[in-house]
Amino acid sequence: MNFLVLLVFFVFSFAAAGAVVMGTVIYAGHKRRREGNPDQPAIVDPLGAETPGLLKNDELSSIAIWHELLARLDVAGRLRVRLDQADLNWSVGRFTMAMLLLATVGFAIVWQVSWLPLWLALFVAPGAGLLPYFYISARRAKRFEKFNEVFPDALDSMARALRSGSTVPTAFEVLAEEAEAPVSVEMRRTLAEINIGSSWERALDNLTTRVPMQEVSMFVAAVQIHSRTGGRLGEVMSRLAEGMREDNALRGEVRAIAAHGKLTGLILTVLPLGIAGMMLAVSPEYITQLFTHPWGKHMIAAAALCLVLAHVIIGRIVKVDA
Repeated sequence: MNFLVLLVFFVFSFAAAGAVVMGTVIYAGHKRRREGNPDQPAIVDPLGAETPGLLKNDELSSIAIWHELLARLDVAGRLRVRLDQADLNWSVGRFTMAMLLLATVGFAIVWQVSWLPLWLALFVAPGAGLLPYFYISARRAKRFEKFNEVFPDALDSMARALRSGSTVPTAFEVLAEEAEAPVSVEMRRTLAEINIGSSWERALDNLTTRVPMQEVSMFVAAVQIHSRTGGRLGEVMSRLAEGMREDNALRGEVRAIAAHGKLTGLILTVLPLGIAGMMLAVSPEYITQLFTHPWGKHMIAAAALCLVLAHVIIGRIVKVDA
């Protein structure tokens, strides 16, 4: 009976976590389209050619049944693009299985610990199941931030190479060898795609898919226009690098302004825990009633959930998109 309950919840947690992830990705795509800066081209087939990357592996999972199931879901292609953007070699099958496993473990922990209220599993299990997705999103955001930081210097290096008489492919090789990661990694992947027979336009489009940043889209557009009409690409790269540095400085100022709100949110989140600790030291009989009263565990669990929810809401309020 216990095994059957865990198996049922295993499948249910996958459906819930997958629905949340798919909804998040679709919402982000609609938001980018409204802002006029699409993240990536539409993915019609999760196994199709629109998925970026070199020497693509069409196998979503080493388990045949799991592969067939994921192949029928549109979210599989979106997850594979997101994994590629985070520079992770995980398969979609491994990623989804990790979500399922963590959700089931979270449910089992709440179920086996008798002191915890059973309704807490409705929040703990989906939260645990989404941990791999949160990790990938954080790694992806950190990688893009690093790319945005070192890209202006890479553009300056490319501009100097073009002014010295180098061709565009040679300038790309300079970036692949001399630029810092992750710029060098992406340039090497672009050159590798070209070397195995892909066109410049296709390889550059894949670059914008792997690195969905406005600056990269402008860089790719400049290179594509230069390949068709010619022009002084070196000067364009220099101006683009200068504009990126000004944007980075503005983002730094915005982050400094928002830091006060983030610190306030952290203090408000930790303050109830500090007050509870002080009351436990001053008047322990007052706090211990929460552990002995039948409704005490429900109140503690509800308070913990409210703290987490409040911290997330405050973070969203103080977040400023520069």
